[in-house]
Amino acid sequence: MKTIALFLLISGSNNVVGGFVLDQRSIVPSQRRDYHSTTATTTSRLWASFFASEATDPVRMTESLFTQVISDVDDTLKSSGGVNIGGVALGGIDVQYARGVMYPGVEEFMLQISLCTRKDPTSPPPKIAILTARAEEFKAALELKESSSLAKAFRRAGEAEGIPKWGLGPVLYGSVAEWIVQERKGLRKFTNFERLLQQDPSGRIMKYVYVGDTGELDQEAGETMLRDYAPFVKAVFLHCVSGEIGPVYVPPPKFINGRPLVFFRTYVGAAAAAVQLGLMTPLGLQKVIHSARDRLSSEPPESDKWTDLLQDIQTAKRFL
Repeated sequence: MKTIALFLLISGSNNVVGGFVLDQRSIVPSQRRDYHSTTATTTSRLWASFFASEATDPVRMTESLFTQVISDVDDTLKSSGGVNIGGVALGGIDVQYARGVMYPGVEEFMLQISLCTRKDPTSPPPKIAILTARAEEFKAALELKESSSLAKAFRRAGEAEGIPKWGLGPVLYGSVAEWIVQERKGLRKFTNFERLLQQDPSGRIMKYVYVGDTGELDQEAGETMLRDYAPFVKAVFLHCVSGEIGPVYVPPPKFINGRPLVFFRTYVGAAAAAVQLGLMTPLGLQKVIHSARDRLSSEPPESDKWTDLLQDIQTAKRFL
C-alpha cells in the first residue's frame, strides 16, 4: 500500500517529519451589511449550539494533531476584479478590489488558525492547501508560482512567526470544462477536497478549515463538505463578494451537522468569529488587525474598503 508522509501534508515534500506516516486509501465518497440585524444575543445562541454539539458528540471530539486551512484563490486570497470574457467570469465577481490585489489580513488569518489549532507548538503548521476551479490545462499561465507576490506574502507571514518556508502548499486544480461551465465548479472543489482527505482517512492527524467566497459556488462545496464529512471539517468561512459597486449583505452564521458556516466581509471579521469558535487566540486576532491595517495603508480614508474594515475592527474589539 502506498504511503504519504505527514510532511507532504505540511510542506509538499516527500520527507517524513515527526515519525508519522499516513496510509493512502480510497475514500467513499444589496445594502450595507448591518451587524445589528442579527443581534448579539442571537449570534451567541448560534455559537452556543455549536459548543453544545461539540461537547456531546464523541466523533467530533476526536482530536487531531494539526488543522490544515484549505482555500480557494480568486475572490478568497485575491480579487478577480470581476473580469469576464464573453459572459464567462475569469475567476470570480468581486469588483471592490482591482484584479490580483490580495485581501487585507488574509495571510495572517490563515497562519493564525494554523498555529492556534496545532497540538504540538514545536511542530511547523501545515501549509495552505489550494482548491481552485482554475483549469489545469492552463497551469502554465495560472499557476501559483513561488515567485508570485501572493506566495511571498504568505512566506513573510510565516517568517515573522519564526516559521521559515511556511505558505502555500498543495494545489488541486479544475479543468477547462469546469472553468467555463460555472455550475460545475462547486462539485470539482468538493471532489478535490475528497482527494485531499486521502492523506489521512482517519482524521486523527489532520482536520480542516475551508475558506472560500460567495461568488463561485464555494458555498455549495463548503456545505457539501459539512454534510458529508463533518467529523473532518472544523468550520467553513465564506468571503462575501459582489459584482456590483456598493454595500454587501453579510448573512448570519449557520450550522450544518453542528459545524459552523461563517460569512464575512473582511478577514478581521472572520478572525473575530474564529476567536469565538476557539480556532484563533485573541493575540492572533490582533495580528490579523495589524496586517489588514498595514495592507490598506495606501488607501484613502474615505474608501469603502476602510469602511468595511473599521466596522469589523470595532466588532472585533469585544474579543481582545
